[in-house]
Amino acid sequence: MQPIEQELPSHFADRLGIEYALSVDQQHKKENGQFFTPVEIAAFMASYSTFAGSTVRILDPGCGTAVLSCALIESLIRSDENLKAIELVAYETDIELIPILEQSFSYLKNWGLAKDIKITIKLLKDDFILHNAACFRESDDLFSTPIEPFDIIISNPPYFKLSIDDIRVTVAKVVVNGHPNIYAIFMALSAKLLKENGELIFITPRSYAAGGYFKVFREYFFNLIDLDKAHLFVSRKDTFNRDKVLQETVIIKCTKRSRPEPTVIISSSRGLNDLSNPLIKSFPKKDIIDLNSNEKILYLPTNDNEEAVLELFEAWTGNLTKYHIKISTGPIVAFRARDYLRENFENGTIQLAPLFWLHNVKQMILEWPIIKPGKEQYINIEQKSMPLLLPNRNYILLRRFSSKDDKNRLIAAPYFCNFSQSDFIGVENKVNYIYRPKGHLERNEVVGLCAVLNSSLFDVYFRIFNGNVNVSATELREMSLPPLDTIQEIGDRIILSNDFSVEHTNRVVNEYFEPVYTS
Repeated sequence: MQPIEQELPSHFADRLGIEYALSVDQQHKKENGQFFTPVEIAAFMASYSTFAGSTVRILDPGCGTAVLSCALIESLIRSDENLKAIELVAYETDIELIPILEQSFSYLKNWGLAKDIKITIKLLKDDFILHNAACFRESDDLFSTPIEPFDIIISNPPYFKLSIDDIRVTVAKVVVNGHPNIYAIFMALSAKLLKENGELIFITPRSYAAGGYFKVFREYFFNLIDLDKAHLFVSRKDTFNRDKVLQETVIIKCTKRSRPEPTVIISSSRGLNDLSNPLIKSFPKKDIIDLNSNEKILYLPTNDNEEAVLELFEAWTGNLTKYHIKISTGPIVAFRARDYLRENFENGTIQLAPLFWLHNVKQMILEWPIIKPGKEQYINIEQKSMPLLLPNRNYILLRRFSSKDDKNRLIAAPYFCNFSQSDFIGVENKVNYIYRPKGHLERNEVVGLCAVLNSSLFDVYFRIFNGNVNVSATELREMSLPPLDTIQEIGDRIILSNDFSVEHTNRVVNEYFEPVYTS
């Protein structure tokens, strides 16, 4: 493939990327976490840089065909007439991609020379994390080579989970908790490699914004840099649609500065078609991420309604812990408990407890039994299975995962002890259960809290910080709740109406918060 006359380097790199992507299979892309940045997004990300100077040092730690580097350099040359020299350091480990990348870089250098800009490129075929592993050490190694930091780091890093025994996880243990995704290590390492006042521009999944797996990362990363801007893609499929990626993505622009700025600019678009006309809002930084909080959740509201919801939740002082309520994960892992599971009810010497799975939990209703292959309806009540069973009391059952097709992220069903005559019940591991360990949940607490969790209000709030289908018990413990007497009052109203439909319960919840929130 040859450049078209007067073609921008980023457009040539984009065409090279499309051609390469068609030449490799999905397995190759998956193994390399390889999803090339569309040129429209690359130009948008490049516009985030405000760098000015005669020379600039740039890092692209997972460059693909270099569409991001090219777009950034084009933008810098357009905006800064004093720029004379550019040094680009790029990492790429896909050997099959190297010849194509070199073609892209050759055109970029010649394009720069035609504009009297000297572009020096250093292409490293090393693993970015392992090559810079010394940055994660708490103290400087006497024999390590000092690393020259960068003015700008721009990246669309690889996305895939690493096993806990991966050597990259070992060297990056200061930012790892559980099974990490490689993109978060790229972000943390890049933050270490920035100069003072240097800029970091990344496009990644937004899953790091909340959850226990990324908590250590958030604390490390946001203590190193200051968030300036974020752009949220609302659609799961429009951002990287040519690679058929279903992922909520976010672009962030951060600066390494000692004194944080007081505000954050958050913009949003559905995908590429409306990227040139995004919704834009400014927020106080303290409302977007509180580094003094326990979970250090990154909130990403995008409009007036979401801002009002965030303010409402921040005004509430209650939570599950303050109301002496706990949330835990169902203790039954099916493949480990197969010896105790039963499909049919049997009269005899063995006592059986009902077993509740993810598919039994619907909004405001527990549907059981539902016959599904491999999803037994009962679990034995015997000495060996006792650690897996829960006493038959009032609970709220909450799905730990929602599907991509579910309208709501939070899906909760009430469970009352008169549902079964058994002394115990079984809850499978993909379901959370909410309970009062010392005492019991009253019926109005179960119904009220269930209605609140299923409401459009809570769905909006949850989506402001949660970009995936997981519903973490940790997040629910931290989530602000309205006063307990309000929850109980909501429950009483629904019980008296005898209408447990989602439409009715949602209407009741919204009536209590209508001055602030409109669904």
